[in-house]
Amino acid sequence: MPPPASKPPSNQSTWVETETGNKVSRRAQLHGTQHITLGGRCVISPNVCIRGDLVRPPPSSTSSQPTSTAKEHNKKPHPITSVTLGKYVILCPHVLLKPPLRLLSAPKDKTAGLNAWQYLPLTMGSHVYVSSQSSISAASIGDHVVVERECVIGNLAILKDGCRVLRGSVVPDGMVVPPGVVVGGRPARVLGEVGVGWGVGEDEVGGEGGDLREVWRGAGRKGGVGWEG
Repeated sequence: MPPPASKPPSNQSTWVETETGNKVSRRAQLHGTQHITLGGRCVISPNVCIRGDLVRPPPSSTSSQPTSTAKEHNKKPHPITSVTLGKYVILCPHVLLKPPLRLLSAPKDKTAGLNAWQYLPLTMGSHVYVSSQSSISAASIGDHVVVERECVIGNLAILKDGCRVLRGSVVPDGMVVPPGVVVGGRPARVLGEVGVGWGVGEDEVGGEGGDLREVWRGAGRKGGVGWEG
């Protein structure tokens, strides 16, 4: 008797859901996963790229330090986190997350090259929505933040809680976006304040005040974030 025919793979077969509810597309590119922390119920859509491999090197031991004991020598070092996402972070397709880069000190000679540069952690809060084809190298992003399509968040920029970046905006390197404001333009500037109850009736972002729980539930399904049908 021939074996029963297998069912055709569904769209759900292209996703992996973790114990903490994170939904990760198999087509996403997560480099250096040991340096990436997902807070729970995040959505990592197809063709998202997270550069967790760009990490600060561990501190080197010097000869001036006292000799460590055998117990300390056998102690495993704590992993260094490069990218940290809070709960309900939604990354739409073709989003790039890259840790920011900082110049520690001016090189003493030309041979120093990039040795004076160091990557710092990229941290996102909860209920953060990043639309398609956006690139982020911010130092930190607060809670309930929306980044619309085709935006560039520059190196070491800081987005405070409740702010919104309009489509196609370029947030300059090191810019601090105040909480609860709308920014837009190239370069981005403050255009106004986010209204009360924003998010109501908006197809892309979802619930009132940017609550992304419904967006997370529909991720990977027909019509939802990351749908590949």
